[in-house]
Amino acid sequence: MFDLKTINSVLGELEEERGIPREKIIEAIEAALASAYKKEYGKKHQIIRATFDIQSGKSEFFQVKVVVDPQQIITPNPDGTLPEIPETTDDEPEKVLFNPERHILLDDAQKIKRGSQIGDEIVFPLETRDDFGRIASQTAKQTIIQKIREAEKVSVLGEFGEREGEIVSGTVQRIERGNIFVDMGRASGILPYEEQIPGERYRQGERVRAYLYRVEETPRGIFLRLSRSHPKFLIKLFEMEVPEIASGVIEVKSVAREAGSRSKIAVLSNDPHVDPVGSLVGQRGVRVATVTSELGGEKIDIIEWSEDPKRFVEEAISPAHALNVVIDEENKTAAVSVSEDQQSLAIGKGGQNVRLAAKLTGWRIDIQSVQGENIDTGETPQKIEGKTTPLATTLPEENV
Repeated sequence: MFDLKTINSVLGELEEERGIPREKIIEAIEAALASAYKKEYGKKHQIIRATFDIQSGKSEFFQVKVVVDPQQIITPNPDGTLPEIPETTDDEPEKVLFNPERHILLDDAQKIKRGSQIGDEIVFPLETRDDFGRIASQTAKQTIIQKIREAEKVSVLGEFGEREGEIVSGTVQRIERGNIFVDMGRASGILPYEEQIPGERYRQGERVRAYLYRVEETPRGIFLRLSRSHPKFLIKLFEMEVPEIASGVIEVKSVAREAGSRSKIAVLSNDPHVDPVGSLVGQRGVRVATVTSELGGEKIDIIEWSEDPKRFVEEAISPAHALNVVIDEENKTAAVSVSEDQQSLAIGKGGQNVRLAAKLTGWRIDIQSVQGENIDTGETPQKIEGKTTPLATTLPEENV
């Protein structure tokens, strides 16, 4: 039934190119042989198993019967219907409708194999066959294909499951309704429209890098959910460029991002001799420039994280300079005073700068402009003198 030379060739190819272990393919062949045998020569309800020797090409077939206790057996009613089956506890064996083709009583099993217990399997050799009919052979072929697909799915899940949360790359396969399908080799990735950087355009065959945020198993196969707009994509890009992040010397504490436009990233150094902001910027700005280039020119503000909320908010509204920050711990709000010429810079185009600062810090921020730099440094916003223009931002939905 099988050409050994072809089988060994296929085994090697599947193991090398698809990562499917040789043992899984042999299991698929054995399952196919058992299925074909049962189709051609077996009886209904029989449990048939097969073994296949890859060296000789010989097959052996067995019928398996499960050992049951007489007290487990359910007897049908005179009219052929089954009685109501009482619930069993974890300690009790499951009730079964006895079938001599797949069950054997405990006493009989112990006569064949001493020490047999309920639930054990008793194996009976069957006559060896290799002349299967067309239908049985077709069934065997379908079984092998199914088992190989299952094994490949497990292999792909294992490979990409370990890479979840990392940056991966692939080739643009096709674009449908704004969604980009990416060829990842052994699996397909999907970069949904909402996970793309606004303004970026892709062509078929083009290489693309993205953040793998979820590995999804569907009836159609394994799909890798990709994102270029996720805040963690920014973190992973910096990890690749900044060894201090990968080694743990510098820690990314928070990220706020509006993909394709602007991002803010707060970092902390665990070594007093290492400047966290300077490390991310790099010599002559080469590190941050590399990340910015990957993100299509997205502006990135790098600030130093602080446990002191006043100082953290001050840093977060950069590049604007704060004259004073008044913190309201109870309502988690911060009133930031800036000079008139800094007001538009602090707020940003369309409120973007202060909005990102609020997401980064987790505080609601009000920007208040003050005439001149001589202001009252009281503890409540009401004590701030001069012209004020409050702009409230909402709290962030998610901080990294």
